[in-house]
Amino acid sequence: MNNRAWIRGGDRPALRLVSAALLALVLLPASPPARAQDAAPVRVGTVVVEAQPINPAKEFVGRIEAMQRVSIRARVTGYLDAVLFKEGQQVKEGDLLYRIEQAPFEAAVSQAQGALDKARGQSAFADAQLARAQELLKTQTGTQATRDQRQAEQLTARGDVQIAESNLKTAEINLGYTEIKSPITGLIGRTSVTKGNVVGPDSGVLTTIVSQDPMFVSMPISQREFLTLKSADRMTGTGALSVLIRFSDGTAYEFPGKIDFVDVSVDRATDSVLVRAEVANPNGLLIDGQLVKVALQLEQPVEKILVPQSALIADQKGVYVFVVEDGKAATRRLTLGGESGTSAIVDDGLAAGDQVIVQGIEALRPGVPVTATPAATLPGAG
Repeated sequence: MNNRAWIRGGDRPALRLVSAALLALVLLPASPPARAQDAAPVRVGTVVVEAQPINPAKEFVGRIEAMQRVSIRARVTGYLDAVLFKEGQQVKEGDLLYRIEQAPFEAAVSQAQGALDKARGQSAFADAQLARAQELLKTQTGTQATRDQRQAEQLTARGDVQIAESNLKTAEINLGYTEIKSPITGLIGRTSVTKGNVVGPDSGVLTTIVSQDPMFVSMPISQREFLTLKSADRMTGTGALSVLIRFSDGTAYEFPGKIDFVDVSVDRATDSVLVRAEVANPNGLLIDGQLVKVALQLEQPVEKILVPQSALIADQKGVYVFVVEDGKAATRRLTLGGESGTSAIVDDGLAAGDQVIVQGIEALRPGVPVTATPAATLPGAG
């Protein structure tokens, strides 16, 4: 009786404490929650990067240019007597291209020759007159004034001879200009005049000749690309780079070129530097003014770190990859230098021996534990 009274009324607070303790015990989980750092490692596929010899190429748009290009013009005015070439044919240096009527110029030569003969005769007479005046002066039968006059006449006559000789030479030169010859060897273009027309210095270009072998290929390279080439020591000397040409249809040209000129200033309109290469053209496949694709390629391979394209991740800050460091995923920011096949060329950010993650990237965060397996051995890897 007394015991029931104690339970009912004497210690009800103690009963409530026992009930609360039992309820808390029921609500407690069977085991504490796992912490993030104790989570199971993520299984990833990796490749170990190494420095490999590669021969990267930078591609640009270039234009073929003839090494020699000559615009043929008439240097004297006259009736065009003959056109002595076939348009589009190969001509050699010294080949006769046009002939202007020569009769008027031959007459001018003859006239100049006659004037020269006359001047020489007068000069000879003046010499004799001066000699006679000097003899008379010695015998005191002549005067000083007469001798001086004869001396002046001699100088005048000699001047007339020089003028006549120059006129004859000019007439002969003009006669030579009636035969217009090729100054270079190359292909000749279309003629703008035909036989029977009057031509002269104001007639403009009669035709154009362009040399064929070798040719130039010129390409504007952006200042950024130019600095990249220089930083890679690709511009050390003119023989460091090989120039490879592809035509617009994608076919490759068989002869490589050599860089022979880099412009001394940057084009302010395009912010580019003009680079020119010399290319052999024995078969005439390269045509003056032709647009081609030009790849600049090192003749000797260079050692570079390559990383698979599948490992690259891009964000607002640039490109990075995940690597394995102390069993955890870590990020590495990369500076890329182009592509080589299916791999990217790494200029900075990785070193030989780094373990780069290429599979299982989707679940990764920096610091997440990983279990690394060579990518080729993972199920489904190919």
